[in-house]
Amino acid sequence: MLPMGGGVLSSRNKIHLTHKYEDIVCVSNLLSAWQEFEQGKSKKTDVVEFSRHLMDHILALHRDLVNLTYCHGGYREFRINDPKPRVIHKASVRDRLVHHAVYRILYPFFDRTFIADSFSCRNNKGTHKAINRFRKFGRQVSHNHTRTVWVLKCDIRKFFASVDQRILLHILDVYIPDKKIVNLLYNIIASFSATPYTAVGLPLGNLTSQLFSNIYLNQFDQWVKHKIKVKHYIRYADDFVFLSDNRNALLSIISELQNFLTEKLKLQLHPNKVFIKTIASGVDFLGWILFPSHRVLRKVTKQRMLRRLAKNFKPETLQSYLGMLSHGNTFRLRQSIKNDFWLLN
Repeated sequence: MLPMGGGVLSSRNKIHLTHKYEDIVCVSNLLSAWQEFEQGKSKKTDVVEFSRHLMDHILALHRDLVNLTYCHGGYREFRINDPKPRVIHKASVRDRLVHHAVYRILYPFFDRTFIADSFSCRNNKGTHKAINRFRKFGRQVSHNHTRTVWVLKCDIRKFFASVDQRILLHILDVYIPDKKIVNLLYNIIASFSATPYTAVGLPLGNLTSQLFSNIYLNQFDQWVKHKIKVKHYIRYADDFVFLSDNRNALLSIISELQNFLTEKLKLQLHPNKVFIKTIASGVDFLGWILFPSHRVLRKVTKQRMLRRLAKNFKPETLQSYLGMLSHGNTFRLRQSIKNDFWLLN
């Protein structure tokens, strides 16, 4: 077992997971996890191969998990541009099934511990609700557009590659009394490292990484809300914003933010992605440029959307993009896209 690190939080006044290890590894949970996992993947070669002898694979996995002999395998690495270059690490079907089985039990519990204004990888959240919350905060801080609103926007440098696994495991250990669950999570977490021979990093590609990232940054969220008591704060993944009518107040907390991230979570603010500006001048957040009364699509977001449609046009993809665009000032763009793609394909 990897030694626990960091004194990020204590167990006092914390709710605890009541589920047991057996709830994760039971056959019924593995079967439910498979049904969720295979959605949209049923034609993938590795998924087809696994499904040919599905019950044999599930019973063998169940046996290894019950006997505590399960060992997470390695990853297949590939690169994408979405929009910037990213390295994705893909686990085997067997291991991804375990991720889903773990997620089904842990997500509902940990989601209750998160602040309302954390919007990434959560049910009934997402980018549009984050943007709507931003607009609501803008109205509140400006007293219905009668005061200047300043926005401090920050980004964490190489977040997934920088997560300290010892600190993450310490946080999980505080919340989870059943240490067999903690050991299984260690098995998953320790299966990857961003650099050789280090206990650092989470793989982009694991379902569990989405949950672990929110659990990790929830420590920061709670500190922001309850220690420095910032009311108008929104986080989506490793991007976050603070809204205030006092520019100096925002300037004054930057060093506090960096100190907490460095000392407690071993993270760094991205030096080129910390800025303060007014909403009236337009704030670049979650793919949109946000203004007090409207929003416009970022140029790079528009270009990426058009490239994807041109490369692999599907009616359902077009409808998805049109739905996204309907949330902003994009009437002409929507009409142009319909003319270029819908009518011509």
